[in-house]
Amino acid sequence: MTALDLADPVAVVGTGTMGQGIAQVALVAGHPVRLYDAVPGRARDASEAIGARLDRLVEKDRLSDAERDAARARLHPAENLSELAGSALVVEAVLERLDVKQQLFRELEEVVSADCLLATNTSSLSVTAVGGALRHPGRLVGLHFFNPAPLLPLVEVVSGFATDVTSATLAYETARLWGKTPVACADTPGFIVNRIARPFYAEAFAVYEAQAADPATIDAVLRESGGFKMGAFELTDLIGQDVNESVTRSVWEAFFQDVRFTPSLAQRRLVESGRHGRKTGQGWYAYGSDAERPEPHTAEKARPPAYVVAEGGLGPASELLTLIREAGIQVREDEEDHGTRLVLPSGGQLALADGQTSVEFRDVVYFDLALDYRKATRIALSASQDTKPQTLAEATGLFQALGKDVSVLGDVPGMIVARTVARIVDLAHDAVSKGVATEEDIDTAMRLGVNYPLGPFEWSRRLGKTWAHDLLEELHLREPSGRYAPSLALYRHGHAADKREGTS
Repeated sequence: MTALDLADPVAVVGTGTMGQGIAQVALVAGHPVRLYDAVPGRARDASEAIGARLDRLVEKDRLSDAERDAARARLHPAENLSELAGSALVVEAVLERLDVKQQLFRELEEVVSADCLLATNTSSLSVTAVGGALRHPGRLVGLHFFNPAPLLPLVEVVSGFATDVTSATLAYETARLWGKTPVACADTPGFIVNRIARPFYAEAFAVYEAQAADPATIDAVLRESGGFKMGAFELTDLIGQDVNESVTRSVWEAFFQDVRFTPSLAQRRLVESGRHGRKTGQGWYAYGSDAERPEPHTAEKARPPAYVVAEGGLGPASELLTLIREAGIQVREDEEDHGTRLVLPSGGQLALADGQTSVEFRDVVYFDLALDYRKATRIALSASQDTKPQTLAEATGLFQALGKDVSVLGDVPGMIVARTVARIVDLAHDAVSKGVATEEDIDTAMRLGVNYPLGPFEWSRRLGKTWAHDLLEELHLREPSGRYAPSLALYRHGHAADKREGTS
């Protein structure tokens, strides 16, 4: 089935930020658009606001005067729901309440034709449940745009339990016609992005709750080592703590309080205090003209070691050996040893975060995972109270000699980036195994929906077939709540790879 014809009218119900954005997308694509809101006068106000945004597109040379005028002529505010009759597609973007959405679609069924495609833009409710109120639920599909809809390319096309394949295909192809990048997914709590993104916030909050680091330091490590555009604390301040916590709680409850999705108590306290982020002037950080942004913890300058002994290739951090040599530090290789650590002149060891703690081993400093060790500008180290000061100083000086700022954390297993990436990879594998979406669509969704530097499967291939599983297994041993228990899908992934390569 092809996309809707551009001559087909598209209706949007709800004139908030998302409703206006979706209407603008359909309008610029070339459709006649009917805009409706239950509150009298809002549709007309929203039409004027969309017209003003079209003017700005002309000013930025993204739209010609003629295209702007034609788009304005195709935009029609509707005073009554009955005016949406004849629409080929109706997209709902109203209040995130199941009863409100169900009532709306019941009313729409009395107005539109039998072949009109109905779509909900819900981000947290079940598409199946929304469609449960319809006489013909097969024509209802989820079209989850991301805010701001005119700018962000991703659209999750969600098939409910009763959604017809033809309806999902029509929605998918129409989104693509509109210049968007659609991904297909089943009706699961959080869909793709809001399901798989939970660890990005949860693990940052867990490190904070363990008093291993402050928000500014955790954010800096996620950005400057992990390659994420924003840290978890600054991003949730931007989204709104109330909104982010609500999504987390919704996913957790929809999964019958699965411990993997447990909300953060620290974030709950923030929401209860009314500190919702930028919009209230205070969240994890303070905002306003006189607000000072706290600086991340950065270690004082330390002397680098004259040499290191490499026991093995450091796995995903193997690039460090080249960087160390380029910095003029001698790398002595122990060909007899098959470990994955560096031995420092003091006798202490430096190892990539693997889910274990420094206190378990004598004189070990862990360093965090980086997206790209050459480009990373900050590296986090973890040490226990038993780590020798000289070992920590040598480890600090080593990374500083590579041009990196160093943040020293408490003795937290899995550090920050490593545990976050491992959990994202795990949830991605689990989602594929449960038929939520394909690997390709999950990678696309996470890159475009939340701007991750790599999709989970891309990251998994880089890190090695068993890396995420092994790290999570170590974390699970130290916190056996089930939160870090690797999924059966992740285990199967590593085991199947072993068989293909002929290893045991």
